[in-house]
Amino acid sequence: MLQIIDLSHNYFTGAIPFEYMLSWNAMKDFRMTNLTYMNALEFMPYTDVFGSGFHEYDYSTTFVLKSVATHYGKIPMNLAVIDLSSNNFSGQIPEIIGNLKALYSLNLSNNALNGRIPPSLGTLTELESLDLSQNQLSGEIPQQLTDLKFLQKFDVSYNNLTGLIPRENQFHTFENNSFEGNEGLCGEPLSKKCGDSLLPPSTSNEDDDSDSGIEVDWKFILAGLMSGLVIGVSVGEMLIPRTRLAWFVYISRTRLREMMIRN
Repeated sequence: MLQIIDLSHNYFTGAIPFEYMLSWNAMKDFRMTNLTYMNALEFMPYTDVFGSGFHEYDYSTTFVLKSVATHYGKIPMNLAVIDLSSNNFSGQIPEIIGNLKALYSLNLSNNALNGRIPPSLGTLTELESLDLSQNQLSGEIPQQLTDLKFLQKFDVSYNNLTGLIPRENQFHTFENNSFEGNEGLCGEPLSKKCGDSLLPPSTSNEDDDSDSGIEVDWKFILAGLMSGLVIGVSVGEMLIPRTRLAWFVYISRTRLREMMIRN
């Protein structure tokens, strides 16, 4: 019959003991109630005229809901909460949590959990608060979480998540701090847009590449000019007088030197 379990701020280690969750039957089915509350009967040895008898009292508790410490003087009968935050639990989030469909709040923040966010959390249709922040979770945010129509508080900050942030249904209402600290996440509300990593190279790199291409072309051009000069001199010796040949060689060498200096 367990409906509220708060083991936060302890020193628990190892994997989350999912086998216990198999017997948490009161968390598996959501029950509509007419503002009834958890209570108990206590035997009181009265000393007045009414004598002794049983006294009915309501359970009360205080725990963190939606990042705010909330006191319940009376606990609604349909309230189901799991808070295992601020421990050192490791390993993956158990898929079986998806069977606890009466859950109102699930807080697994500030642990050492890894692996992916299980898509089965999308079946927790009564969930209003989900905090998985400050772990080592990876992969994408499951699209199934957009089915949580009552979700008001969602925090996956400071993990290793990647991919596009879903924007369907209530997800468009979550602010930037719900997703910060995940370098691989992109899309609204983050300033990092998906596809930024595919931007073209910078202008400076393009200029360097273009310059190197020009240098390669000029090597071929200069080689051609030198070959043409040699052939021209050889033919000139046979067809052109010595004085004109000397002038031709001087002009050719001067222009070739100018071209090499410019480039």
